[in-house]
Amino acid sequence: MTIFKPETWFNTTFNMNKYLFLLICAGLLVACKHKKVPLSDAAKVELNEFIDFFPEVRLPYQTGDSVFNQEDPDSLLISYKVFTKFIPDTVLTRHFPKGSLPRMYPLGRVRDDKKETYLFVKAVTPAREWVYLVCFDRSNRFSASKPLFSSESEEGLKSSVSMDTKYTITILRQWKSPSGELVYKKNAYVYNDAGNFMLILTESNEPTQKTRVVQNPIDTLAKKHRLSADYVQDRKNFISVRDGRDQSHILFFIHFEKDNGSCTGELKGEARMVSPTLARYNSSGDPCTLELNFTPLRVSIKEVEACGNHRDIRCFFDGVFPRVREVKKKTIHKHA
Repeated sequence: MTIFKPETWFNTTFNMNKYLFLLICAGLLVACKHKKVPLSDAAKVELNEFIDFFPEVRLPYQTGDSVFNQEDPDSLLISYKVFTKFIPDTVLTRHFPKGSLPRMYPLGRVRDDKKETYLFVKAVTPAREWVYLVCFDRSNRFSASKPLFSSESEEGLKSSVSMDTKYTITILRQWKSPSGELVYKKNAYVYNDAGNFMLILTESNEPTQKTRVVQNPIDTLAKKHRLSADYVQDRKNFISVRDGRDQSHILFFIHFEKDNGSCTGELKGEARMVSPTLARYNSSGDPCTLELNFTPLRVSIKEVEACGNHRDIRCFFDGVFPRVREVKKKTIHKHA
């Protein structure tokens, strides 16, 4: 016969409860460790917390413009203040005017072991949305950014981006031709040792005879600066210069198409006058450095450093562009 001993039952129950308590505490510690810090304005966010807020994704990874149709909960919001604490605001002001303060949402995080960290992020305002890729180097310093695609696209245009297991980033755009044929254009980039995304491949089945009207985004801006004018080789190769914030700055837009359109480049920005005839573009967050050298009759451009984000890999920003003289309208005086 088994004799019931109260002290044995008590010790056994106590030990079980003790281990259960320790197990629960360990679970709570793990949960607290992996709980993400909210990235609101009031939060004191460290860089590692900012990066870890992005969900880790497996390669190959792909996302497309359908991401603009999804509702994002407030729990995933990254405030503009927190975002620009670690990433220069010039990444966003190229597409969002200063003061618009887009709402940022994390899409995915990829780590190249012992090298770079890539973050896919969505920026949202009522007027437009963009998806960006930003990169931190092996020392966890912001290194480069790449705009991928936006909600402001032509009707019927589908855009997507993918990253393969070799960390190659491919931007794909697809649309249907008037004849119903599926047309695509694919650009592939890799992050290089210079700290920027380098174009390594362009592929398209777009008919070469297809013409595209180039839209000049600064065409209607003021032209009171002595250098403000249009400098034109032809309708597909031109530079527009408009007034900057003051006399020591100019706004410019460059578009070129070389080799029968197989190599193109386009850049809009603000350049600083470093001498009466020389302007230099060098923007924070953009590795590109470009010089514009003016004479009364023309402007010549020279790519000084790493403008591959703004052109195809087989060509550069260079050349001479004659200044277009504006014909002043004559005032006709009517005599009584």
